[in-house]
Amino acid sequence: MSDEKNTEKPVKEKRVRTAAQKKKLRRRIIWLVILALLCAGGYFAWQKFGKKKATYEALTDWVSIGSISAKVEGSGLTKAKSSKTISLSTAGTVLDVFVEEGQQVMAGDPLFTVDSPMASQQVASAENEVEKIKKEIDQVYEDQKGLNLAVPFSGKLLETSPIAAGEKIGRGTPVAKLVDDTRFTLTQYYSYAYKADIKKGMQMDVSIPALMTSVKGTVSEIRYVERITPEGSKLFAVELTVPNPGILTEDMLVSAYTTVSGEKVYPYEADKLKYYQTKELTSTVDGTVLSCNIYDYMKVSAGQVIMNIDGDDSEALILSLQSELEEAEKKLADAQENQANCNAVAPIDGMVIGLNIYPGSEVASGDAVLTISDRNTITVNANVDERNISYVKVGMPVTLDQWGSMGFGTVESISLSSNISNGTATYPIVISADNSDGALQLNSYISYTIEASRSDNCLIVPLQSVKNVMLADGSEATVVYVKADSAPDNTVELMPTEDDGQPQWGAMDDSVPEGFWPVQVEIGLSDSANAEIKSGLEEGTEIFTQMVSSQVWN
Repeated sequence: MSDEKNTEKPVKEKRVRTAAQKKKLRRRIIWLVILALLCAGGYFAWQKFGKKKATYEALTDWVSIGSISAKVEGSGLTKAKSSKTISLSTAGTVLDVFVEEGQQVMAGDPLFTVDSPMASQQVASAENEVEKIKKEIDQVYEDQKGLNLAVPFSGKLLETSPIAAGEKIGRGTPVAKLVDDTRFTLTQYYSYAYKADIKKGMQMDVSIPALMTSVKGTVSEIRYVERITPEGSKLFAVELTVPNPGILTEDMLVSAYTTVSGEKVYPYEADKLKYYQTKELTSTVDGTVLSCNIYDYMKVSAGQVIMNIDGDDSEALILSLQSELEEAEKKLADAQENQANCNAVAPIDGMVIGLNIYPGSEVASGDAVLTISDRNTITVNANVDERNISYVKVGMPVTLDQWGSMGFGTVESISLSSNISNGTATYPIVISADNSDGALQLNSYISYTIEASRSDNCLIVPLQSVKNVMLADGSEATVVYVKADSAPDNTVELMPTEDDGQPQWGAMDDSVPEGFWPVQVEIGLSDSANAEIKSGLEEGTEIFTQMVSSQVWN
């Protein structure tokens, strides 16, 4: 027998349902179809007939006599009206402390002493800087005189520079050499044997060999030096001033002599004439030459202007230096204040708060040592929005409430500048209040109420009855709808608008009940509930306020 494997696949047995099972399956399918049709029909019916429908009901009220006030309310942070914090800008060691936390002090009372060598150094350095800048400014003002460059004395111009109008010129640029040739100086040496014969102020003859003539000179100074000649003579110096008759020039060789006991006394040697004075003329400013007309050997008189310069650069330099001076003076004031704070006294009457030093402790630069606060008067910084700021005036009374602690103050100041945030403008105000009883806490929020204006025995209506509308001519108006059998004489014509099923306050349509007519009114004060009517309505008139909606099933 062979061991052959059976490779035939088994036959799968078919499931056979009975007649009862088939009938039960058909009934289940039918019920599922019926249920689906019922759901679809119900949804269709709800969509067509079962929606909620909004209905509107008109509410009315009456024009009445009453009182109304405009109140401005808000909150702000309380602060001491007068408060001074003492701090040091230099490090140091505390030597003494004369006060305690919470102590009342009077202005001028000693507070503490601190040893800070750096404080004195800062003052000295700041003083030097201020003095340096002041000298620079003075020098610039002095230099500005050079915008109209003038000669300081009469004489002659030499070595002139070729400068034309329109050229740029820098500070220190040489312009010319000015010499005083109206007179000359001459130094001569004489033997001490004639010491008693030559005196200051005497005249001597000055011989000029080149011209074969002589002129008079005056002894201006005698110097009793000791010049020794190779021959062993001892000489003293005599300086003479020699007027120029118009024929002298520098470097002419001359000798000055006098007569003593009938004999002429000559100097040891001849000497050259020197100009009486010489000055290099230079530009003292940077700028552009406006005019210049100079040339060599030009005769000039004292004060004569020889060049004009545009001074824009000089003015800019002065402005820059003045700005530096302001900053340096501020630093000096700060350094002096810091030095004074090393031996601090109370700057105002008040209470000591924030004291954190003791003898021997170290104070770092910038540390706030203590604060003196006058708690008798407080201020509240608040903001009033643009709708109410026109009602608030300086001096108005203010009611304050800080968690049940009441106070009373006045409006001290109102800023003219607004702050814009989220599309709304607010104006800062300052409220001042007496706090001599200490009931109000500092640096804490407080509520305020300002009765900005009040009207008594006036016509008032509910705020909801006041509508802003567009008139037929395109202008805006404020109206109240009044009940009447026919249109009143002061009814206004409104611009028509389409009714989209919602209340429309800008037109006569279904949103305003029949029998109500728009009457233009003038509004006065208003609060959260009512508005004052200044014109357009009479007491006892029934008015429309608003439509209220409700939803019902059809």
